Amino acid sequence: MEIFNRLFQGSTQIWVITMLLAVFSFLPVFSASSSIGMHMIHVGFGLLLAILTHRIPYRFWRGPLSPLLLWISIILLAFTIAQGATISGANSSRWIYIFGMSFQTSALANVSLLLFISRTISKKEGVWKFKESFQTLLWPIFLICALVLPANLSTSILIFINSIILLFVGGYNSKHIAKLFGLGTAFLIVFILTAKAFPDMIPNRVDTWISRIETFAIEGENAENYQKKIAMTAIAEGKITGLGPGRGLHKHFLPQNNSDFIYATIVEEYGLIGGTVIVLMYLWFMLACVRVTNRAKDLFGRLIVIGLSFSICLQALINMAVATSLFPITGQTLPLVSAGGSSIWMTCFAIGIILSVSRGRGDGEIMDHDIKTFQDLEIKSLNIQGDE
Repeated sequence: MEIFNRLFQGSTQIWVITMLLAVFSFLPVFSASSSIGMHMIHVGFGLLLAILTHRIPYRFWRGPLSPLLLWISIILLAFTIAQGATISGANSSRWIYIFGMSFQTSALANVSLLLFISRTISKKEGVWKFKESFQTLLWPIFLICALVLPANLSTSILIFINSIILLFVGGYNSKHIAKLFGLGTAFLIVFILTAKAFPDMIPNRVDTWISRIETFAIEGENAENYQKKIAMTAIAEGKITGLGPGRGLHKHFLPQNNSDFIYATIVEEYGLIGGTVIVLMYLWFMLACVRVTNRAKDLFGRLIVIGLSFSICLQALINMAVATSLFPITGQTLPLVSAGGSSIWMTCFAIGIILSVSRGRGDGEIMDHDIKTFQDLEIKSLNIQGDE
């Protein structure tokens, strides 16, 4: 028991949720694809990453590590988009290959950007001026979103929303946030119009975006409506208790059944009860992170917990909304449950940082420890003098 206490420190609730989701993921992934071996490797490495990361005092991210990670992310994103990979003329530059394994650089960029924003806000004294904030705070948001946008609209929008939420929680002026929304919307419109007018200038997925929105709004006979119909049929077949582990039939006809549409597979085999439990698990995770936020020693710790936990739960919500036909198809995975290396690794990396905050190794605790140590020394000194 002592070994476990040393190895898994921080919030017990977050560790339990992480382990439960990770272990449960083996069931739907194996049922949907039988590629359980690689998934086990991804989950194992992800949990190891969480264990190693949560041992790092989070105050170190407030130093030069955060900007360094941000610049690494920007360089990797630029390298990714420079590959110019296309599928049927559309930009598919989302991954780079390291030692033969694919890695989605936008996943790392999202975490590093939230760390950078938290660091910058926590170091600021006084009120932000809009023009000034572009030089120190806002420029990486627009740069990263611009690098991600041509190949992945949904991820670019998610990164932008995550950043806006963190700015709002960090006390950034609400009028400035409204301006940011306006600038972001204007940038997206200009990009779409430019891509339509000059389609050969840069590979993009604008036609795919428009097609998905039209498909979502208007019923028709095409591949994406086929996915939606199969997913909805699988969910309907699950009823209350589901067909049972491994007994789902529609997963064999559903593209991305172990990643983008894994929630439909879960509901088909575990029913409304299983689907509701998954939703409650992410809600529990968010509430556990709120508890960590309330106990954090400093503003930086509170901001990174809010930013990272909201990012994970928002991605989960969108994945489930797509499977239930509430959102157009986005390509977002279900954190810790869907198959895929990058998503699992970066989710575990983010959870490791949250757990590091829950361990309480921030600047505040160091000061408290130093004060307590000084008080103990002073008491001992007085005792010695009294004995003399």
